[in-house]
Amino acid sequence: WIFSSYQIGYILAVVLLTSLTDYINTKYIYLVTSLWAGLAGILFSWWSEGFYSAIILRTLMGIGFAGTYMPGLRMVSERFPTRERGKAIGIYVGAFTLGAAISLFITGILHSLWGWRWAFFITSLGPIVGGIIALFKLGDVVKTKAEEDARIPLREVLKNRPALMMIGGYAAHMWELFGMRGWIVAFLTACLLTAEYDMGKAVSFSAVIAGAMTLAGALSNTLGGALSDRFGRTNTIVIMMLGSGLLSLLIGWTRGFPIALILPLSLLYGFLVVGDSSVISTGVTELAQPGGLGRTLALQSLLGWGAASLSPIAFGYILDLTNSANALSQFGYVPNWGWAFMILGIGELIGPLILWRLKKN
Repeated sequence: WIFSSYQIGYILAVVLLTSLTDYINTKYIYLVTSLWAGLAGILFSWWSEGFYSAIILRTLMGIGFAGTYMPGLRMVSERFPTRERGKAIGIYVGAFTLGAAISLFITGILHSLWGWRWAFFITSLGPIVGGIIALFKLGDVVKTKAEEDARIPLREVLKNRPALMMIGGYAAHMWELFGMRGWIVAFLTACLLTAEYDMGKAVSFSAVIAGAMTLAGALSNTLGGALSDRFGRTNTIVIMMLGSGLLSLLIGWTRGFPIALILPLSLLYGFLVVGDSSVISTGVTELAQPGGLGRTLALQSLLGWGAASLSPIAFGYILDLTNSANALSQFGYVPNWGWAFMILGIGELIGPLILWRLKKN
C-alpha cells in the first residue's frame, strides 16, 4: 500500500494538471510540481514514522510527479516533427528511467552507509534540481490564437478510438511494469537467500541488480523510440510486449536456479519491460487530436497509472494465496513467486492483442 500510494497521488492530480496544459503554459506546471515533489520527498525522509504518515507523504510525492512526467512529455512532443518524435520521446523517457536507475544505485549505497532516511533525502533533491533547470533553460511556449480556437470538448477526446486503443496498450504495459518494480527486489532477495547469501548482502545486491535492470530499460526506451521511427510504432510495441510478457510468465519460477542464469534473465527482463513505454507515448501524441492533446495524455495517465497502482496489490494478494502463512518464518524468505509474476504477464499480453487490432484498422 505504501508503494501504491505514490501512484494514487499521481492519479488524483494527473487529470487536472495534464489537462491544464491545453490552457496554460506547460513550463510553469512543470516548475511548480518539480519543487513540490522534491519537498514532499524531503518531508518523507525525516517525518515518516509509520504506515499512515508514509502513505500520506508518498501520496504528496505522487501529486508532484503528476505535474512533471506527462507535461514534460508534451513539451518534448511539441518540439519535434513526427519523423523524429519517437527518438526524442525515447530519449526523454530513457532519461526518466536512467534517473530511476541511478536513484536505486544511490539508495543501495546510502542505505548501507547511513540508513534509508538519508537515502530518501538525497534522492529527493533530484526533482528540485529539475525545477531549477526548467526555470532557467526551458523557453516559454505561448499558445497561439489558432491553437486556442482548435480546442475540442472532452467528449470528442473520448470518441477518438485509435488513441483509446493505444492507451489500452499503455495500461497493459503499466500493469506489468509497476507490478514488477514493486516486487523485483524482494524476489531477487529471495533468490539470493536461496543461494545462501546473508540477508544484508542479499538486500544490497538485489538493489544493485534492480538498478541495473532499470538502467537497461533506459537504453531500451531510447532504442525503441528510434526503431519505431523506422519500423512503425505498433510493430515495435508488439515485439517488446511479447518478449516482456513471456519473461513475466517464466521468471517467477526461477528461484532456486543458479544466480548466473537469473542475473542475465533479469537484465533482459528490465530491457524489454520498459522498451515499449516511449513508443506508446509517442503513438498517443500522434493519434490525439491537436486541440485535445493535454486531455488525451491525462486519460493515458489516468488509465495507465490506475493499472500501475493495482498491480503491486494484486501481485501481493496472489503471493499470499500461493504461499503458506508461515513460509517467511520457516524459510526466511517467500518461496513461491511463479503465479504472482504470471498475473503480470497475462495482463501484459492483452496489450499486443489491442495493438494488433489497431494496426489492422
